[in-house]
Amino acid sequence: MSAEPRTARGQETKRRILEAAEAVFLEHGYQGASVSRITDRAGVGQGTFYLYYPTKHEVFVELVDDLNRRVRQAMSTGAQRGADRIESEREGFREFFRFTAAHPAIYRIVREAEFVAPEAMRRHYTRIVEGYATGLETARAAGDIDAGVDPQVAAWALMGIGELIGMRWILWEGSAGEVPDEVLDEMMRFIQRGLGTGASDDPLTDKENS
Repeated sequence: MSAEPRTARGQETKRRILEAAEAVFLEHGYQGASVSRITDRAGVGQGTFYLYYPTKHEVFVELVDDLNRRVRQAMSTGAQRGADRIESEREGFREFFRFTAAHPAIYRIVREAEFVAPEAMRRHYTRIVEGYATGLETARAAGDIDAGVDPQVAAWALMGIGELIGMRWILWEGSAGEVPDEVLDEMMRFIQRGLGTGASDDPLTDKENS
């Protein structure tokens, strides 16, 4: 378990180590990464590293948790902009794609976590789903989505959609954080049909006619 800094300077140093670890794990993978590569990137001594993290594995696990916390915060911030459920979905995914464009390491690190730190990988996905399912449960109770939708199943399905769309149009394309409008529009049509939001068959038509 990592140690928590007691001063603002210590917090900044630990954040610098974590940011360096993100870059090193992205470039070299878990096996190719080393404490010396991380400390060189962070501009700190190895002794400073060990003040906060006992091993490379500990900084890896904390990085998974840190990326998870930040991507959930980004998605939540985006979703709050939506005036209705489908707009909340759109804006939440928009922020997810922007985050993954800025932090492509999230894909490699979470995939490697399956073998290096499976408990961290499972925690990553379940934390996203827990918040997502709660929002869908609230929307179902309010009549904003079909009453027959299972929030847990829907949350896992929607997370899978977002992850693979992001992989295809953000990670592979190396874009600046924006999925093409036509892709996002089709994604929203698919999600709207799946959730049964009660609007017309085409959310774009709804927007044009409003």
